[in-house]
Amino acid sequence: MKDFIIPWDDKDMGTPAKSGKPVHLTIDGAKVTVPEGTSVMRAAAEAGLDIPKLCASDNLEAFGSCRLCVVEIEGRRGTPASCTTPVHEGMVVRTQSEKLQRMRKGVMELYISDHPLDCLTCAANGDCELQDMAGVVGLREVRYDAAPEKANHFATRDTSGQPNPEWLPKDDSNPYFTYDPSKCIVCNRCVRACEEVQGTFALTIEGRGFDSRVSVGAENFLESDCVSCGACVQACPTATLQEKSVIEMGVPQRSVVTTCAYCGVGCSFKAELNGDQLVRMVPWKHGKANRGHSCVKGRFAYGYADHPDRILKPMIRERIDEPWQEVSWEEALGFAAKKMRGIQEAYGQKSIGVITSSRCTNEETYLVQKLARAVFGNNNTDTCARVCHSPTGYGLGQTFGTSAGTQDFDSVEKTDVIVVIGANPTDAHPVFGSRMKKRLREGAKLIVIDPRKIDLVKSAHIAADHHLQLRPGTNVAVVSALAHVIVTEGLADEAYIRERCDWDEYLSYAEFISDERHSPEATFVLTGVDPDVLRAAARTFATGGNGAIYYGLGVTEHSQGSTTVMGIANLAMLTGNVGREGVGVNPLRGQNNVQGSCDMGSFPHELPGYRHVKGAEVREVFQKAWGVEIDPEPGLRIPNMLDAAVDGTFKGLYCQGEDILQSDPDTKHVSAGLAAMECVIVHDLFLNETANYAHVFLPGSTFLEKDGTFTNAERRINRVREVMAPKAGYADWEVTQLLANAMGANWHYTHPAQIMEEIALTTPSFAGVSYDVLEEKGSVQWPCNEAHPDGTPLMHVDGFVRGKGRFIVTEYVATEEKTGPRFPLLLTTGRILSQYNVGAQTRRTENSTWHQEDVLEIHPHDAEVRGVKEGDWVRLASRSGETSLRAKLSERVSPGVVYTTFHHPDTQANVITTDFSDWATNCPEYKVTAVQVGLSNGPSDWQERYAAQAEQSRRILPAAE
Repeated sequence: MKDFIIPWDDKDMGTPAKSGKPVHLTIDGAKVTVPEGTSVMRAAAEAGLDIPKLCASDNLEAFGSCRLCVVEIEGRRGTPASCTTPVHEGMVVRTQSEKLQRMRKGVMELYISDHPLDCLTCAANGDCELQDMAGVVGLREVRYDAAPEKANHFATRDTSGQPNPEWLPKDDSNPYFTYDPSKCIVCNRCVRACEEVQGTFALTIEGRGFDSRVSVGAENFLESDCVSCGACVQACPTATLQEKSVIEMGVPQRSVVTTCAYCGVGCSFKAELNGDQLVRMVPWKHGKANRGHSCVKGRFAYGYADHPDRILKPMIRERIDEPWQEVSWEEALGFAAKKMRGIQEAYGQKSIGVITSSRCTNEETYLVQKLARAVFGNNNTDTCARVCHSPTGYGLGQTFGTSAGTQDFDSVEKTDVIVVIGANPTDAHPVFGSRMKKRLREGAKLIVIDPRKIDLVKSAHIAADHHLQLRPGTNVAVVSALAHVIVTEGLADEAYIRERCDWDEYLSYAEFISDERHSPEATFVLTGVDPDVLRAAARTFATGGNGAIYYGLGVTEHSQGSTTVMGIANLAMLTGNVGREGVGVNPLRGQNNVQGSCDMGSFPHELPGYRHVKGAEVREVFQKAWGVEIDPEPGLRIPNMLDAAVDGTFKGLYCQGEDILQSDPDTKHVSAGLAAMECVIVHDLFLNETANYAHVFLPGSTFLEKDGTFTNAERRINRVREVMAPKAGYADWEVTQLLANAMGANWHYTHPAQIMEEIALTTPSFAGVSYDVLEEKGSVQWPCNEAHPDGTPLMHVDGFVRGKGRFIVTEYVATEEKTGPRFPLLLTTGRILSQYNVGAQTRRTENSTWHQEDVLEIHPHDAEVRGVKEGDWVRLASRSGETSLRAKLSERVSPGVVYTTFHHPDTQANVITTDFSDWATNCPEYKVTAVQVGLSNGPSDWQERYAAQAEQSRRILPAAE
């Protein structure tokens, strides 16, 4: 398997790297120096000497079961396993001798005698470590005849206890991989990967001797606790666990390293191909965000790229009640440009705008905001970050001076107390969730602040030390109560605050937070959190060592989202937990490039690099680079665009890669705004829900079909590389350039590298970023510039970006969304592991095996009162609208709280959510909606009308001859 893009060696070193003082030894006559604690196997590998192995892998702790890696050590009796033997000063090791060769050949002979010899037809032929090791040890024949008991050691037994003459059948239940017990060599690598890397503990070994085999503790893989992360498949040295894609297409022959386009973790993958046919995605061991791990989405859910629903030809129509007409790129772009210029002539320069995508690359989002500012002549540009993490930008900008997380993901390995608030890492950020669980198993404390009992509260081998199961909408009160305990009990780090923060502001804040109204006892009536539990959590965080806070959309998507972010920053500064490894404030970004889309100036008031558009000196930088004047007035946010459309003053929209009709709140208002526009241009992979109201459809390209960069939640800029040619003819950046030029621009980029050069020229935090740098270093974290040529893993080390950290008073203001007799329950929303965001990608893969529809989680008590049983259709109604979906009885939610996801458009959960939003950023309040639940006969009248309208809107006429 050759990697044609990255020169770094993917060689498996056998055991994990260690750190310590240098140790000198000799291996096969070669002088070797390695850190203390290194295994003999790894030391040999460092010297270029490969010791045969089967059970060892450098992402797993040494196990020593296969006995293939035995060596001889001078002055030591026997032949110890090199994987479990640590080096010591002056050690002399022999990895090759007649005795060792005989022993290894004997061990391998036993393995092969118990293994089907169907190598020529086996799916792993050419990619099988057992096959490779048989060649390495020189095994040429097997002396043992497989006795019936051995030959059928995977057989079931009849009532007399005799083996039945058949192998255990393959398990094909998982949609992505098979389990063939006949080929298992019981190396334990899959079991250990599930435990050590993923942390699910779904696999074990059952039986003894020749009857040993991997067990999932259930009827099959699909019904087990397996989360289909692929760690076991990657670990398997034979075809016991094998991707179905490899079985069907053969072993891939080339690979390209790229970056996953799902969540904000930003995992690196090797896209492995035969020709231009993608065979599998394998997590890349050198990826600094994922360290060789993956989840079910990144590992397996790439099939949407070839789904028949993809639109590969441009389409236009005059009115949204007409069918689509396939046309050429030239005609579609000319039609769009004429429409948009006509709108500006009729309604003014500010009557059109753009929405950028957090799923597209930095280069693409940069061009879209440039389209608005340099071609449209206004600042009407916004992004989906508006509806997820805009309060992060505001809150951290106000307190720390920059709107991004403070740490890299590796930092969690040094954390002693982890606070997870409003986030569900095991579902929404599963690869980082696995790293977090590993640290918890090593002894870190955990505080979960969430209305639901997420998996982190209690699952295999981990449990939260404190679960603050608050009432939705009361984040600020809970965070303030934690701060109250820390301040009033004298637990604040005064020395840190005096040195690093504004002391006068702290004194003012301390006076505010010490007020008895912020005590756990006083806030209990608001939050529902037991005061004793809250006080214990506060003491744990303040006194437990390195404390790190990780938060998600359960913090930001509230009317007080920005206030909560500032409160979290206050907590970190109070306890001295900013500016070193193992601490910090860490927003877990939802989509793959949410951070990047914000960095690139997608907000209407900020140019790239978070610099306000009113600054003359900032505008001058871009005016010089672009050769145009830039409007100093901030443009419209997404909610303002929709309001202005309803009012008749905003008439045209270019929407790249976003489905605002499904993802944004108050669906009826969104549809009304879109319907009022005269030209909606949708640039996407599929005819999404927003396209129901579009007049132009421009086909998009997947992450596999483009070059560029994504910036993940830790500010890491990762390369995205073209794996295959764009199926519709153009990458997304090229389409934006074509549209700009059709509207009179004169852009002439020939590669995204040139766009990055322009970004670096105009944006100080990206000044040192180039494709050459990324090829050399693999990735960097901004700021990357002359002061930080290698990037910045940790922020605010010597001082905050703004100078002194700023404590801000965080007054709790109850949301205007209130429960009452008509709507007595509170609805909160979120995601599930197998689906992603609006589901446009994952719903078009086998991931729907696990989640075919959105369901409503409701506490058994609330269900009983309403006569609702498991699986019943229920009507979910709010002041904004209603929908119907099936009920799932669950004690994950408290009485009075219901929960659903928003992955499926036939549910349209956002028809329920209101237009209340964060006071500072207009981030919608998705997490708190007053609702009522009652029995239903099926889909609501609104759902049926919506489905009918969508079906009519998606009619397509073929291209004219």
